Amino acid sequence: MLRKHYDDDQLAFGEASHTFIAKQIHPDYLAWEQAGIAPRELFTAAGAQGLLGLQIPEEYGGGGTQDFRFNQILDEELMLGGVGAAGLGLSLHNDICLPYFLHYCTAEQKRRWLPGIASGELITAVAMTEPGAGSDLAGIRSSAVADGTDLIVNGSKTFITNGINADLVIVAVRTSADKHRGLTLVVLERGMPGFERGRNLDKLGLHSQDTAELSFTDVRVPAENILGEIGTGFASLVANLPQERLSIAVAGVAGARAALNWTVDYVRERKAFSASIGSLQNTRFRLAEIATEVDVAQAYVDRCVIALNEDDLSVQDAAKAKWWCTELQGRTVDTCLQLHGGYGYMLEYPIARAFADARVTRIYGGATEIMKEIIGRSLKLN
Repeated sequence: MLRKHYDDDQLAFGEASHTFIAKQIHPDYLAWEQAGIAPRELFTAAGAQGLLGLQIPEEYGGGGTQDFRFNQILDEELMLGGVGAAGLGLSLHNDICLPYFLHYCTAEQKRRWLPGIASGELITAVAMTEPGAGSDLAGIRSSAVADGTDLIVNGSKTFITNGINADLVIVAVRTSADKHRGLTLVVLERGMPGFERGRNLDKLGLHSQDTAELSFTDVRVPAENILGEIGTGFASLVANLPQERLSIAVAGVAGARAALNWTVDYVRERKAFSASIGSLQNTRFRLAEIATEVDVAQAYVDRCVIALNEDDLSVQDAAKAKWWCTELQGRTVDTCLQLHGGYGYMLEYPIARAFADARVTRIYGGATEIMKEIIGRSLKLN
């Protein structure tokens, strides 16, 4: 089916993204996978190319657009290019962290932070998950106690994407015992005394994406680094979750399409029993199923992006997109790896890396089970 989702400006941006990935990521990507981290220079190079801070006003060096389709086409190119692990850091910076700075910063904070976010000189992260609190935001225990106008922060976070590279970390802390109105967002900056990074976690996949443990010991956070108002952190986090989950869905369906593309190319060439694997009925049927599911999911995700642009994307619809597309991604890469045979298990083939990378997408941003619970509650069954 012909996809008419993008206009000429977005298609041109997609071409620029494709060229950037080919020149700036592909040559060194496997080395980054071995190192367990992408270099900071990836962010400054992306910033120089105009790929960061797409929604930041032009006066601060950003793209000045509110159309999420630009974010979407960049995310798709990263997944189709087989560099989703390194690309996750860029997507987190653009799609997930940036809205907090745009929506909740004061004018002074915008002047201080937005230019660096747009240029890639200030890499961002958001720290919600703790050793004892994942999808349940109300379970956050990291604390912030007032000392004059400052806050003294103690606690720890884990599984933090961009955790090693980040210069600005949006941290959810508890400022009172109230389950929801007791959370506040603060921005911790690289070099603050008492703010420490643990090890770069050794993960099943996403190897070139740095994921870290963070700890806070009597970190003094000035009032100028409080994001929004005291006690509004839970509402701020919930308000941004639909875009976060849609970003994951975009990457999920693009990851499935990438796996399909690689496998179609492979089975056309690979021979078995004197014929191409693609000529076998089982191969045709399995790939026909995947092609259909990917196109159907793509149509839903595209509609969700338009709804987000119109400020009309519901929590429930974002949850539907997130769980469906990540589960589709998992099914697809598994099937496609099987069709690659033994070569699919070799990390030199992108399908093997995609298989490992895809597993976590059903967990982060809210596990599949949480997404189903959100949707189920909206049906008002009891």
